[in-house]
Amino acid sequence: MIRPNLAWRSVAVLSAAALALTACADDSEDTPTPGGSSAAAAAVGDGTLKIGSLLPQTGSLAILGPPEIAGVNLAISEINAAGGVLGKPVVVSHTDSGDTSTDIATQSVNKLLAEGVDAIVGAASSSVSLSVIDKITGAGVVQFSPANTSDEFTTYADKGLYFRTAPPDQLQGRVLGDLIIQDGNAKVGLLVMQDSYGTGLAKSTRAAVEGAGGQIAAEAVYDPKAADFSAEVDQIKTANPDAIVLIGFDEVSKIIPKLVEAGLTTDKKKWYFVDGNLSNKYTFPAGTLKGAKGTLPGAAAGKDFEEKMKKIDPSLVDFSYGPESYDATNLIALAAELAKSDAPAAIAANLKAASEGGTKCKDFASCLTLIKAGTDFDYDGVSGPVSFNAAGDPSEATIGIYQYGDDNKYTNVDYKSGKI
Repeated sequence: MIRPNLAWRSVAVLSAAALALTACADDSEDTPTPGGSSAAAAAVGDGTLKIGSLLPQTGSLAILGPPEIAGVNLAISEINAAGGVLGKPVVVSHTDSGDTSTDIATQSVNKLLAEGVDAIVGAASSSVSLSVIDKITGAGVVQFSPANTSDEFTTYADKGLYFRTAPPDQLQGRVLGDLIIQDGNAKVGLLVMQDSYGTGLAKSTRAAVEGAGGQIAAEAVYDPKAADFSAEVDQIKTANPDAIVLIGFDEVSKIIPKLVEAGLTTDKKKWYFVDGNLSNKYTFPAGTLKGAKGTLPGAAAGKDFEEKMKKIDPSLVDFSYGPESYDATNLIALAAELAKSDAPAAIAANLKAASEGGTKCKDFASCLTLIKAGTDFDYDGVSGPVSFNAAGDPSEATIGIYQYGDDNKYTNVDYKSGKI
């Protein structure tokens, strides 16, 4: 018998219009862990907090760029309106992360380090972050990703300078696997992008499906830069699964027509998307995605926050990882205030303290009031509680579940929360 894992804490379902939240440097004995105090390199503060962003303006994950950049800008505008950090306006510099098919991320990081940034928000892609994390943390600068979900970062030798507001894929994989089984699917086909994000999330999903008594009938791993995906779709068709899971980025816009051509439409098979490809920007014929579901890390931020985001960028139709970017930026600023310094090592040493214990507050201004009053505080973010564990990961998180309608737009249907 198939027994789904029902040990999830369901969160109240929001209205259809709810905000969709909506995916090795050498260690040494004197390097800091989150909450530690020693420096990874001689990066020092100058009294002005400088934040760089390394977020996708081009490439296969560019759909996530606008909301993430808007999240950073919204936080910066509120921080500076509240008087800035250490009495000075926060300076922000935006750069493009591109994707792994280019060297844009390295060039951007070089630019940001030359500008003397204290912290870098990004990248969105786990593989892109893995390509630059040594350069960033080796320079003694904080790297704080709003969207990295690869499990690799949990044990990465990051000198205590890497943090993230997005949960590791083990949680999204559990939620996704349970959802697939609860929807009555016994046989599952996985179409998986070949990189650390794709294969990592597939591994967690497989474990959840098989742990509940389901079967992975086929797992087709593909090169996201391939010109054609017919062979992988044929592999899935031959396996004849009940459900098809698309784990990748925007290359799925080329895979979906192949699924339709093969007769594997949503009225015959159940489709599932993930954070890297859940989007309202697809231009397929009406009904192509009807009934398909998807998962995306993040709690419900609410309509008020959505409207704030749209004031920053009126063109937004997706909000994926915007709240996580907002929270990352606020936490960096609050950690600097706690440390009374913009030195990266000092910020890293205070990020855990800013995220747990004390009186709860949800924005920079209210938290700053508590700091100035000498009151212990706990920043509870828009994306969730954001309490860091020793690895710099959120210790608990929420995954949203969404479903597409006939208009190929998705809305929230549920939230599941769990410990990491």
